Amino acid sequence: MAKNKAVRSAAVVNQRSIPWMLVSGVTVVAVFAAVIFGYAYTRWSDQAATRDAQAAAEKATAAFKPSPQNPDPSKQIPGVVTADYKGQQHVNPDQRVAYDKTPPFGGPHDGVWADCTGVVYPEAVRTENMVHSLEHGAVWIAYNPDKVDQAALDRLKVRAEGKPYTMMSPYPGLDKPISLQSWGHQLKVDSADDPRIDQFITALRLNNNGVYPEVGGSCQAYPGAFDTNNPPKFDASPPGPGAVTMDGKGANAASGEMGQ
Repeated sequence: MAKNKAVRSAAVVNQRSIPWMLVSGVTVVAVFAAVIFGYAYTRWSDQAATRDAQAAAEKATAAFKPSPQNPDPSKQIPGVVTADYKGQQHVNPDQRVAYDKTPPFGGPHDGVWADCTGVVYPEAVRTENMVHSLEHGAVWIAYNPDKVDQAALDRLKVRAEGKPYTMMSPYPGLDKPISLQSWGHQLKVDSADDPRIDQFITALRLNNNGVYPEVGGSCQAYPGAFDTNNPPKFDASPPGPGAVTMDGKGANAASGEMGQ
């Protein structure tokens, strides 16, 4: 009997001697390490996916980079519409132009260009100012605010925000969700994921192969003439019978370029 009591007493002592604090600490450390590893792996996977997507996009647009041998690669993009427009036909700030396209991508325009230094305008801007920026080699991304949701809008902003010779703005009444303009060129698409958007920008933004009239023209807002934070407002009403026509009749022939 005494021997059995001694055995039970030893078992109790052994149970009480298990280092539960140490076990708990090791478990916590293991769980914490697993969480850290999982987070690091997820970040690495996301970064790798982003790099792969960027590499794929660059590969997809490489064929659309202009060169002396291929001065206008936009001709290879399905859906691009082109037209010939005479440059340097300026109108006054209180004049309207009866444009032949919506949105317009050439023709008479205001003597002051819109800031096209990668600006994303939250509201529609006066068309005559935007067209002048195209004359300087900019690409204008226009969208119908009633047909583009926030997710698509965010994807469009990536193409414009902070990008030189690029600007983006809503264009109420646009017949398609998205329309891209450069001087003499236009492409309308239904989706912000359309690969032709990047092809168009690659082919035409600052394409110095005679695609736009004023090579070397500035995209920086002209001091005292165009307020980027409070630009001239878009006018959706018909231009009226006194509007400047596409052949330049009624344009201010004496007005010159505000500056370079």
